[in-house]
Amino acid sequence: MIDILSAIPLMEYSIYNGNLNQVGFAGKTLINTINQYSFCIAEQDTAFKTALQESDILLPDGIAIVAAVRRITGQKIRKIAGADIHLHLLRELNQKCGSCFYLGSSENTLLKIRERMAAEFPNITVGTFSPPYSTEFSEVENSQMLEAVNAFQPDVLFVGMTAPKQEKWAYINKVQLDTKIICSIGAVFDFYAGTVERPSPFWVKLRLEWFIRLLKEPQRMWKRYLYYGPVFLGLVLREKLRRL
Repeated sequence: MIDILSAIPLMEYSIYNGNLNQVGFAGKTLINTINQYSFCIAEQDTAFKTALQESDILLPDGIAIVAAVRRITGQKIRKIAGADIHLHLLRELNQKCGSCFYLGSSENTLLKIRERMAAEFPNITVGTFSPPYSTEFSEVENSQMLEAVNAFQPDVLFVGMTAPKQEKWAYINKVQLDTKIICSIGAVFDFYAGTVERPSPFWVKLRLEWFIRLLKEPQRMWKRYLYYGPVFLGLVLREKLRRL
C-alpha cells in the first residue's frame, strides 16, 4: 500500500499527494485514477467505489479533484493524468529493459501501440490482448484474459476497458494476475495509439483539457462535464459544510 503520508483523505478516498518521481511500489500494486465523473458514478455503483477505495495508489486525474482537495482540506496537490503515469512507467521500463502488457481496446489500436512502442521504447517487451466488447465478461472470456496476461508475466499491466469496467475487473482479478503493477488508464490506449487526439500541453497547462475534449466530442463528453460537473460541485460543497 502507499505510505499514508503520501495520501490525502477526500470523502472516503485516499488521494495520492506527490509527484510521479515519488511513487513507490511495494509488492503487487494496483493503480487507478479518479476524476469528478468517476467520483459521481462511484456514488451509484458500490462495486466501483470499492475498487477505487482499495487502490494501492489513487491518482488525482482531473482539475476538479485537485480543486476539491484544496477546498476541503486546504492542501495543494498536482493533477496526475492516466497519460502521465503511463509515460512515467514506460520510461522506467525502457531503462530497465522491462515488459508491459496492454489489455483492452481493438486489435487496430493495439497494433498502433506496438508500432509506436517499437520506435519510442525499443527496450520494452510488449504484449497485447483485445477482449470482446461487452458489459460483462463470461467465465470463458475472463479466463482467456487472465491466461494471456499470465503467460506473458509482464512487469506492468495496462488495462484499458473504460471506467468503471476496467477498475472493477482489475480489483476483482488482482490476486490472480501474475504481474507487479496493474494500471487502469482507459482512454490512454487511444491517445497513445493516435486514434484519439489528446489536447495539447498548452491546454493542459491552462487546466482546460476537459473543455477541449468537450468541444471535440460533445455527444460523448457533455454529460461527463456539464451534468456531472455540477453534481460533483454539490457533493464537495456538502462535504465542506459538514466540516464547518
